[in-house]
Amino acid sequence: MKKILFLSLFAMLCASSSFAQFNLGIKGGLNYSTIKAEDQQFDESGILGYQLGLWSRIGGNFYLQPELYIGSKGADFKFQTAGSTVVQSGEARFTTLDVPLLLGAKIGGDKLNFRLMAGPAFQFNLNTDDDAFSQAINPDFYRYRDFVTNLQAGAGVDIGNLSVDLRYETSLQDINKNDGLSQSLLHLSLGFKIF
Repeated sequence: MKKILFLSLFAMLCASSSFAQFNLGIKGGLNYSTIKAEDQQFDESGILGYQLGLWSRIGGNFYLQPELYIGSKGADFKFQTAGSTVVQSGEARFTTLDVPLLLGAKIGGDKLNFRLMAGPAFQFNLNTDDDAFSQAINPDFYRYRDFVTNLQAGAGVDIGNLSVDLRYETSLQDINKNDGLSQSLLHLSLGFKIF
């Protein structure tokens, strides 16, 4: 994981010498995440999480936007174990390192523009807190992956040095090691262009 982190930061910084237009900034925001089950044996509801990290943009009207940020995701669950009438509740929470690699297009100038972007987002689970949920249902089945590939798509606006993005993210693979659970997120973030 340290190698991927180092390579991502190195790529962001080296890109300034390879492209005429290069921006680097910080970002922070909120996300609303949900986890869905194929077999629908429990009810789930989404939770609010956060994201905080770095972004870069390489290119002009068509650009590459690699990012690197820490975030939180998860869901709350209600379920009944086999043979029981008692409804139990649980939660799954993840702290993640996310590395989106987005391709985008913008309309407008450097100080005011509208953008569209999409691309893969690589998610590294740094830790998982799944309290009673996985323990009560089946702790071996609901073991979460350390690495998941997601897809992000969205739109953004740049106003001066400020950048606002709204994106949807969905899993390209199940987040648990056995089939059955997929996650989706809605991101709203505010970025500040350092240079």
